[in-house]
Amino acid sequence: MAHLGVGIGWRPEIADAVERLPGLDWVEVVAENICPGHLPASLLRLRERGVRVVPHGVSLGLGGAHRPDPEKLAALGERAVALGAPLVTEHIAFVRTTTPAPVLEAGHLLPVPRTRDALDVLCENVRIAQDALPVPLALENIAALISWPGEEMTEGQFLSELVERTGVRLLIDVANLHTNRVNRGEDPAAVLDAIPLEALAYVHVAGGFERDGVWHDTHAHPVPDVVLDVLAQLRRRVDPPGVLLERDDDFPPEGELAGELEAIRNVLTPAGPRPTASRPAPPRNSAAEATPDATSDAARTRVGLVQAALLSALVAGTPVPEGFDRQRVGVQSRALAAKRAAVVAKVAPELPGILGGEKAYREAFLAYARNRPMTGGYRRDALDFAEHLLIRDLPADPADRRRLTAWWEERAGTRPPRRIVRWARALVGRAA
Repeated sequence: MAHLGVGIGWRPEIADAVERLPGLDWVEVVAENICPGHLPASLLRLRERGVRVVPHGVSLGLGGAHRPDPEKLAALGERAVALGAPLVTEHIAFVRTTTPAPVLEAGHLLPVPRTRDALDVLCENVRIAQDALPVPLALENIAALISWPGEEMTEGQFLSELVERTGVRLLIDVANLHTNRVNRGEDPAAVLDAIPLEALAYVHVAGGFERDGVWHDTHAHPVPDVVLDVLAQLRRRVDPPGVLLERDDDFPPEGELAGELEAIRNVLTPAGPRPTASRPAPPRNSAAEATPDATSDAARTRVGLVQAALLSALVAGTPVPEGFDRQRVGVQSRALAAKRAAVVAKVAPELPGILGGEKAYREAFLAYARNRPMTGGYRRDALDFAEHLLIRDLPADPADRRRLTAWWEERAGTRPPRRIVRWARALVGRAA
């Protein structure tokens, strides 16, 4: 595996600061946020300096019941080629459902059940992705607020068998290991002892906070000592090829970013002999790949049904499936809605201004999203939210309503619904 060193997640908001950080070896960029033919000038300058760039995908949903979207795989591969990346990374998660219709979008990474069915589906999806991508693939363990009932494997067992059957690399997020210690009672040391560290591609480090017994993996807070302690546990077992600091929001001054990177370097260079460097990942187990199509399809159906039931409860207000902690599902549901509101505000920054500020926007959006799951991405969600308000003759101020109408019309490419249509839709909505 290529040696990456110590890096940071590149974000447009801190692009200038990233270029000035001393001793920076590499950066990671959210794959969906860049266009291969129009790379940001900052990334081009970093590449010219010899700083490696790795694309990190967030939308494939390889843990979902459906097979990977060929267009999404092609897009991820194009970004890897454009960046000259040594590998690409994604997550062990599902982000949408397709069974039964309609498609529901989580807008966030959700944990897959650690069952044989889910593992069979994930392994096949990983092999499809590996065959389509031009560079090696590494998958990240995710943080979770909820646990699946009836799981058949531990995290370590699940990851180990995934590597054995596919030869995929691992991106270990030590902040997520700590999150799952608080939220799901899982011991990070037990996970590190069980997984094949020879398959390690690199490591994520990030911040968060604990409230009411729940750890929130925000990527918007300083890295706490408890997360650095998990990094130190990993470092005692293996010399990681790379370690990356993630920061996605509430960006601190440049000096604080440099200080966090220095704290990571201090953990990676303790006194005493260094552990053995990571070795190549084992080859795929061809016998394990020979899963009959009928078995695969049956497993996909079963996984699809349970994932759809959970996601519907999280984003559409349907009953919580049996066996789940209802309180935790509620926490996760509110977290998804809050993230959705925040991303829509970034995609459509004019909306909070039109609606009278951040507080008014947030209240209106959360009311809209309560029983209306996202089905077409965040830009479509912003348009649907605006149409939802216009149907109800909102905002109340006529001038603001005209501004929202003009905003909607400009982006939707068509006229907004006439008043009679809005009344009819509103009546249908009340009847429902």
